[in-house]
Parts: sequence; structure tokens; C-alpha cells
Amino acid sequence: MTAPLNNAAIETLAASPAVRRWTAGGQAPDSANAAGIARAIEQALAAVDRNLAHFGDKFPEPSSVASVYPAMDNSEWTNGFWTGMLWLAYELTGAQRYRDAAEVHVRSFHQRQLERHNVNHHDLGFLYSLSCVSAYKLTGSAVAAEAAMGAARLLLERHNARTGIIQAWGDLNDPAQSGRMIIDCNLNLPLLYWASDYSGETAFRDAANQHIEAAARHIVRPDGSTFHTFFFDTATGKPREGKTHQGYADDSCWARGQAWGISGFPLVYRHNGDTRLIALSKVLANYYLNRLPEDGICYWDLIFTEGAQERDSSAAAIAACGLLELAKNLPLLDPLRASYEAAALGMVQELSARYVNTEGQPGGGLLKHAVYHKPHGIGVDESCIWGDYFYLEALVRLTRTWEPYW
Repeated sequence: MTAPLNNAAIETLAASPAVRRWTAGGQAPDSANAAGIARAIEQALAAVDRNLAHFGDKFPEPSSVASVYPAMDNSEWTNGFWTGMLWLAYELTGAQRYRDAAEVHVRSFHQRQLERHNVNHHDLGFLYSLSCVSAYKLTGSAVAAEAAMGAARLLLERHNARTGIIQAWGDLNDPAQSGRMIIDCNLNLPLLYWASDYSGETAFRDAANQHIEAAARHIVRPDGSTFHTFFFDTATGKPREGKTHQGYADDSCWARGQAWGISGFPLVYRHNGDTRLIALSKVLANYYLNRLPEDGICYWDLIFTEGAQERDSSAAAIAACGLLELAKNLPLLDPLRASYEAAALGMVQELSARYVNTEGQPGGGLLKHAVYHKPHGIGVDESCIWGDYFYLEALVRLTRTWEPYW
């Protein structure tokens, strides 16, 4: 991987007053923060319990309506986030009710990949890492491993050898979607690495390595910002252009996409050991942190740093997890390690203080003020199920040395 980074354009963390506020004298999470984190976990688990009783064997829709998630069957790209929350709750408490519910979901996910029900996209990693790879890691479930392997094979079908990428969405022969990769896919690649390790088949790992190389080269811009989506010519394999799908403009930086990058590059490093991914994640993290408003919770696109635009609490939760994953892979003497940890802790504390849904309604989201798809007007200033998941993951990361499901 030799991403086209212009080092002269990469900002340092100290360049922004807002970032200095979050990191000045910043230290890693310590006992002074433990009580607040414990309260936040207790509050989150209460919400999980309410929603477990509310949804039963169903799943929350991707985003809420008036702060309450409608119920749905296992058919969206987001269903794994709710199952992942159940596994996190099980890890936190050891309570059998969470495991029982998650194992019902595992059987549903097993059936879904067998039937190939709405699997014509790259989000199989979001679906199966959090539901089935997690189940296998925590319980040794053979059914979960079989389901995850089936999903990984479906994901591998989307790999294009000429471009080296995994096509994001749609029919592989659809000209409108052919050759499209998106930054989100960084989080789908761990499913392929897991499948390679589990099966011994190197094709999964090779495809993931090729895709992350393409993402580093073409989705990351020279200033450390990212495109949401990038297109390749599938006939020649050559790069075409970067665009957006959910961001403000093709040349702006969609906040959740940047957060996917901050989190995804170090998670892939966990599997392939390429230290350049850690350096790249630092670049993305610095760009992101230098564009935060005063409370440290990003606007939905990083082109906005103040004003009346909506915040995206879900992007902040993803970024917090990414910063914690990044920090633990830095040397102890790296001056940014403590800064990233402090920034992540500050974001989580701000989320728990001012962005948590305290109304306590069944089906209610954990985090308010998230954005699903601003240009299409979907889930704007609502709860988003991935934001809830990553908020709980961040709380878990702040309490222990945690083995990711990714």
C-alpha cells in the first residue's frame, strides 16, 4: 500500500483549538472516569433490555421514527448491529437472556445466507461479523461458523480481479454500480480475513488485501479527507473518479465515512500487519479531529464546523471506537496515543451526557441526534442502530482489553 498522501498537507493534531480543548493534558481513561462509564453502561443495558422485550425475534429498522425503531425481519444491511449489541451485553454481564436471544438471531442469519436473501451487497461483513463471527468467538458455535463462512463466500463473489475491489452494491453486471467501492467496506473486510484463517483458503485474504490497497490509494485524498465512494473502469481496471452518495458534495468529507476509515484501517491492520495502515489512520484521525465543533460531536459532513446543520452522533461513536483501536496500536511514547485516547473518552462522555435518549420508551434508540442519509432525508436527527452499537462497543472498550468481533 502506497497511498497518495501529500505529507505537507497533513495537519498536526495541535493545529486546532477545538482539538486542544479535548486533548490538552489528555490522559488515557482512568479510575476518575470509571463511575461515569459504569453509569453509562448501566443505562445502555437498561435500553437493551427494554428493546429485547419489545423486538423479540425481530430487528430494529436502520433508523428510528420519532426516536422509536420500527420492527422488521432479518432483511436489512443493518440487522447485525442489534445482534452485536446483544453479544456485547452478554460479555458485559454473562446474562443468559442475551445469549439466548443472540443465538436465535444466529439461526436466522444462517438461513438468510442459505436463501441468499438480500445479500447482493458488500455489507455482509456488518451483518455476519457482529452476529456470527462474534458467536463463534464467544461460544464456539458450529452453526455460527458455518453461517459466517457462507456469508464470506458470498462476499468473495463480489471481488473483481481486474480492479482489485469488492463491489459495494447491486448486480455485478449493473453498469451504474459496476466498479464502485465505498469507504464503509473497510469494516466488511475482517469477515474475509476471519474466513481465511478459519478455512485456510487464501483467496479471502488476498481479496481483502487488494481491496484495502485500493481504498488507501484512491478513497483517501492527499489532505487526509476521504471520498465516500470511488469508481473504477472494470474493463481496464483503471481508477475513474471519486464521488459521494450520502455526503454534502463530491469534494466534501462525509463524517461517517471518515469515521469508517479511522476505524477500518486499524482493524484491517489487526489482520494483515501492514503498519502503513496505522500511519494512514492517524492522518484520517487528525483531519477528523481538527474539524469538530466545540462539544466534540461532528456535524453530518465535516465541511460544517459550526451552524445549524445536524450533528451525527453515530459517526462520533464510530470514530471513538476507531481512535481507541488506533491508539492501542501506537507505541507508548507516540505523542498522539494519549491524545487519541483522551479524544475518544471525551466524545463518549459527551454522548452519554447530552446525546443519550433518556425517555425510556420500548423500541427507543440509545443515541439521539444521528443522521442516516441526509441527501435523501432518511433518519435525519434520529437514532441509527449502528450508532447505538458503536456507542456500546466504545463503552466496552473503555472498561477492558476487548477482543473485537471484527
